[in-house]
Amino acid sequence: MASRRTASQFLVLLSLLLLTKSVFLQAAESNSSSVNIGSCIERERKALLEFRKGLKDPSGWLSSWVGEDCCNWTGISCSNKTGNVVKLDLKSLDVCSSVGEIQADNNRSCLGGTLNPSLLNLTYLSYLDMSGNNFQGIPVPEFIGSLKNLRYLDLSGASFNGKVPPSLGNLSNLEYLDLSMYLFPLRLWASDLNWLFGLSSIKYLDLGNMNLSKAATNWLQAVNMLPSLTKLRLSGCELNGFPESLTFVNFTSLAVLDLSYNNFSSSIPRWLFNISTLEEVELYNCEIKGSIPKVLRGSLCNLWRMDLSYNVISGEINEFIEALAGCSNNTFDYLDLSANNLKGNLPESLGFLKCLDYLRLAQNSFSGSLPRSIGNLSSLTVVDLSFNSMNGTILESIGQLKRLYELNLYGNSWEGIITENLFQNLSRLSSFYISSTSKSVIFNLRRDWIPSFSLDYIAVSDCQLGPAFPSWLRTQVDDSTLTLSGAGISDAIPDWFWSLTSRLWWVDLSDNQLRGKLPYSVSFVYDIGVWVDLGFNLLGGSIPLWPNVTDLSLRNNFFSGPIPSNIGQAMSKVRNLDLSRNFLKGSIPPSINKMENLSFLDLSSNDLSGIIPSRLQGLRNLMVLDLSKNNLSGGVPSSLCSLPSFIFLKLSSNNLSGELSTTLQNCSGLLSIDLGENRFSGTILDLVSDNLFSLSYLGLRANILTGSIPEQLCKFPNLHIIDLAQNNLSGAIPECLGNLEAFTYLGPFFHELPSTQHISFSQHVEIVSKGRKNEYSKIIPLVNAIDLSSNNLVGEIPDHITELSALGTLNLSWNHLTGKIPENIANLQRLETLDLSHNNLSGPIPPSMSSMTLLNYLNLSFNNLSGQIPSSNQFQTFNDPSIYQGNPELCGPPLSTSCSSPRNGYGEDKNGDLEGEDRSEKLWFYTSMALGFATGFWVVCGSLTIKRPWRQAYFKFVDEMKDRLFVVIAVRIARFRKKVVEGR
Repeated sequence: MASRRTASQFLVLLSLLLLTKSVFLQAAESNSSSVNIGSCIERERKALLEFRKGLKDPSGWLSSWVGEDCCNWTGISCSNKTGNVVKLDLKSLDVCSSVGEIQADNNRSCLGGTLNPSLLNLTYLSYLDMSGNNFQGIPVPEFIGSLKNLRYLDLSGASFNGKVPPSLGNLSNLEYLDLSMYLFPLRLWASDLNWLFGLSSIKYLDLGNMNLSKAATNWLQAVNMLPSLTKLRLSGCELNGFPESLTFVNFTSLAVLDLSYNNFSSSIPRWLFNISTLEEVELYNCEIKGSIPKVLRGSLCNLWRMDLSYNVISGEINEFIEALAGCSNNTFDYLDLSANNLKGNLPESLGFLKCLDYLRLAQNSFSGSLPRSIGNLSSLTVVDLSFNSMNGTILESIGQLKRLYELNLYGNSWEGIITENLFQNLSRLSSFYISSTSKSVIFNLRRDWIPSFSLDYIAVSDCQLGPAFPSWLRTQVDDSTLTLSGAGISDAIPDWFWSLTSRLWWVDLSDNQLRGKLPYSVSFVYDIGVWVDLGFNLLGGSIPLWPNVTDLSLRNNFFSGPIPSNIGQAMSKVRNLDLSRNFLKGSIPPSINKMENLSFLDLSSNDLSGIIPSRLQGLRNLMVLDLSKNNLSGGVPSSLCSLPSFIFLKLSSNNLSGELSTTLQNCSGLLSIDLGENRFSGTILDLVSDNLFSLSYLGLRANILTGSIPEQLCKFPNLHIIDLAQNNLSGAIPECLGNLEAFTYLGPFFHELPSTQHISFSQHVEIVSKGRKNEYSKIIPLVNAIDLSSNNLVGEIPDHITELSALGTLNLSWNHLTGKIPENIANLQRLETLDLSHNNLSGPIPPSMSSMTLLNYLNLSFNNLSGQIPSSNQFQTFNDPSIYQGNPELCGPPLSTSCSSPRNGYGEDKNGDLEGEDRSEKLWFYTSMALGFATGFWVVCGSLTIKRPWRQAYFKFVDEMKDRLFVVIAVRIARFRKKVVEGR
């Protein structure tokens, strides 16, 4: 009995020893990367050498692949037990490129070529990483699906291309698969994901930027069959379906879900928040709509990161925050809901997320004040509430957030006073942004205050930081961007400020009352570009020359004198230069031709004279030139038309002259031409050519142009502002104007001008509308106008012009137009301004114009119009009689002339029609009464005259009735008297 017990114990012990040995062998094999003992197997060494032959290795990275012991070669790891190669790690740590010569230096350190199937001889290979290399668009090799022992496969970012081989589904032991891509146009794709069913052991799956548009209908079903999956990344896969229901959730171990950059266009499904194991959810940029699903309190207690930014999610977040706050072991630390349509107040329960480190709620519609509990979030490092509708004061409890390094309160309606107490404990703060649309935030800081922080980024706009220039900025030695626009500073810029420019690359002090002169030379040291905006101040003196500045705006100041003659050489790096609205004199220096990087040049609204430099061909990148409102003379240099990027030309309000035929006939690609208020001559036909196919704005107002309006103008599909007023144009208005496509489009049709990295050109055009000249800038894309006024045009208003359904302004005044106002003019339902005054138009005002509900300016004076003025609907707002004067045949309010007699034509409006019908009915009523009276009279009286018996009977009847009436009346009187006597 004892011997049996001993034998049994021995067998158990032997089994445990064997089991332990097996475990240690597997552990050693799986962790063999740490130590390699002994030589590798010869067959596998030859396989590796064969594999190397197919690779391109420009940097000689694999030069160590020599000798007998392959286990010591770069990237190779062998099993400690068997000597088999188990790991091949050849990932590149550099950024490689497959497009052109981009980052060619880095490409030299990357592997390329092909993957040789000799790897199949590495039968124990469990780890393969070729990520980050450049295989220049070859497909993923089919043979990889036969490496049955693979547990780790990473081919990400290696410039593979084409269809993913379904054979990868044979890797049943695979736990990690990364096929993500980031180099376009090369891209992997799959028509379905059924091959995933074979990856029964997969835990990590990343197919980022793979084209799965053809697998959009079954991607979720395929993924749901992977029970061991813990991390799923399908970012940028062109998925367009997010099923709202899922019968059975099989991936119950899922911890990380990244579906960002897809196009779901649906709401977040409820089943997603039923996965209690979720730790990270990335659903940003997915066009998700609807509200955040209700979450059961305590159901997402493992969640620590959620990013739903850049969607169209609506509703409030109170219930969601309260559900997260209900977890006793709350570890939630990252929340990004920015760029959605969320609204409501921020809940006080936000303060219960004790671990919250990152809070970004920017670009929503949150309102109300800051929750007082925000001071409890001691772990916060980032708070971004910018561009909402929040108000109230900035709570000093924010000053308790000692770990805070970014505080962004920009673009709200804050109010109240900010003191240094707010910043007392914020020693780590590096970024601070605040602005108030109500301009009700006042900084009350001591002049000798020295902050404990050192900011990298400062933006204080539309607040009262002044009037003194803030001296505490002197201590901000790490500052790289500074914005103090609209900060109420009315002071000179101190000398010490310019010493900060060695660190600054962004300076915006615009819209203050800064005064004094600028230093002629400042040492901005950033070679990559420096942006400076000092516009809308009281600065004066001469224009400074700052060599490293690439974007400079000094507009709306008091700078005077000439533009420095050497500005082209001294500021050769400048890309955007705005010196408009100053008091500059002299000529434009020819040296600007040296500004090879110049894209935007605005010298408008100065007192410049002389000619435009003839040599401008050096401005190869010039897109916009605005020299309007100066005293320039001469012509337009032909060199402008040789500039390949040139799209915007504004030379209005000068003394320029010349024939249009020699001015811009060779220009192509222009989107906007404004030559108004000059002395150009010739015909419009000389200017119009197929080269201007993209033209959207044509301004030739107040020149001395002759000839007719050419029909070629109708061929420009983007043209939506035409200003040809105050010329000597003759002939008829082309019927084909009704074919201009842009005037029938209700959305913005105007080409947006490109912008550089930091400055976008401020487009502005002047249009005569509503009886005065108006300047448009931000809404130019929505402006649709035709102004042909003050010419010698004849003929009728073409009927087709009423087909321009998006037309907003139509001015045909001061011409010699005849005929009637088109009957269909009410089709112009977007029309706001209509001026037909000072012509020879005749006939009535169409009653249908009463339905033009957007019309708010009308002038029909000095024509030959007739009939009654419509008085219903929109015409009730036109109470000024001057807009109808000079039309002697018009009548009705607001004119003093009454409509006493019928008029020809349309006559009255609906109310007038009703009045006419009333008069007609009255006429018939009185006529009928007269005829009836006459008929009745002669029927009775004629019969009594002719028939004697009838006459005698009639008079006898009358006498009897008279006697009876007398008796009745006499009796009633007697009775009444009797009652009176008795009453006394």
